[in-house]
Amino acid sequence: MNMKKLLVGYSVFLLALLALFLFFFRNAGTVRRDMVYYNDICRRIEAALERGEPAELLEQSHGCEILLLDDEDYEHRLNEALQREALVMDCHSGDHAIIGKLLFTEAEKGYERLRGRLFCGGLIYFLILALAGYLLLLYDACVFVRPFHTLQHFSRQVAKGNLDFPLAMRKHNYFGAFTESFDLMREELKQARESEYRANRSKKELVAELSHDIKTPVSTILAACEVLEVRETKPDTVEKIGIIRAKAVLIDKLVKNLFHATLEELEVLKVEPTEESSLVIRRMLAELGAYGEVETEGELPECLVYMDALRLEQVIDNCVNNAWKYAHSAASVSFADVQEGIILCIRDHGPGVPEEELPRVTEKFYRGSNAKGREGSGLGLYLAKLFMEQMRGGIACRNEDGFVVELFLRKV
Repeated sequence: MNMKKLLVGYSVFLLALLALFLFFFRNAGTVRRDMVYYNDICRRIEAALERGEPAELLEQSHGCEILLLDDEDYEHRLNEALQREALVMDCHSGDHAIIGKLLFTEAEKGYERLRGRLFCGGLIYFLILALAGYLLLLYDACVFVRPFHTLQHFSRQVAKGNLDFPLAMRKHNYFGAFTESFDLMREELKQARESEYRANRSKKELVAELSHDIKTPVSTILAACEVLEVRETKPDTVEKIGIIRAKAVLIDKLVKNLFHATLEELEVLKVEPTEESSLVIRRMLAELGAYGEVETEGELPECLVYMDALRLEQVIDNCVNNAWKYAHSAASVSFADVQEGIILCIRDHGPGVPEEELPRVTEKFYRGSNAKGREGSGLGLYLAKLFMEQMRGGIACRNEDGFVVELFLRKV
């Protein structure tokens, strides 16, 4: 489940619980007085007054004020009690005639204090519960959810063919063995790809060597045929020599076609540029940013450009991977808005490429002097140039505080 959705859901649940708590507490507060209790006290006081017990003793024992109609300050004391929001109840005689009022003040204040303490206590317990719930969710997010998000980004990189970024394993991770299995799978895939590349490269070299070896005797046959055609006078023999020469020429063409088809097989990769929003690039950089390799500078211009999203993603991945592989640094990406399109500058923070090698970095199978001891095929920037040109854009490489690759995308 998405962690943001889980936090929002938990917050809504807590707000609903708080609203329910306040609703019930407020409703409970509207019935502040237990009238059964007070009616019972009234009956006791009325019976005691009938027996002639002093009003002062009854006031002390029952925590109330007894106000009789014949008191001189009856009206004044009654008004004060009403201003204090005291509970006022009628006091009756034995024949049910009203003889005064009973005022309950201190008991009401104690009830209000108790009610306030209960409210504060309930609110504190609620806040503790909410904080504990959030801490539990954050713990689950860090320990259980984050590793799966890392695996998600990792699997995307593997699906795109980017097998150079290892899957980091955190100490005391509950899914350490699970994560290690995925990283071992990446290593196996990487080794399988390298083995496949070496096998294909060996085939190409074998074809080149065979073509060279075959062309030498074929050239000898052609030269011998030319000499025989000059010296031979018999028409039948000349005709046979011509057939031999024609077949030798055919063999020579077939060998050349095979040789060029092997070296140019990468040219058949499809690039289908369409009109896309430049904001698609933001998603590509964000996915690479999950590993901490990309630092963006400035805002990406928003416009429609010609691009094949899959091929452009391969180009950006390759440039960022080169920064990590050869310069051992993060890649910085900046943007420029020009009249005909937008420019993406992908820069590493390494020593750069020797100036004499810059013109050749986009050549097929070329690897610079800084590539010694590092795995690679010399096809990354070559394919990047091929893809960008077929997307009606371009690519340029230069040194400026590191190695810089400029990708140009044409506006619609």
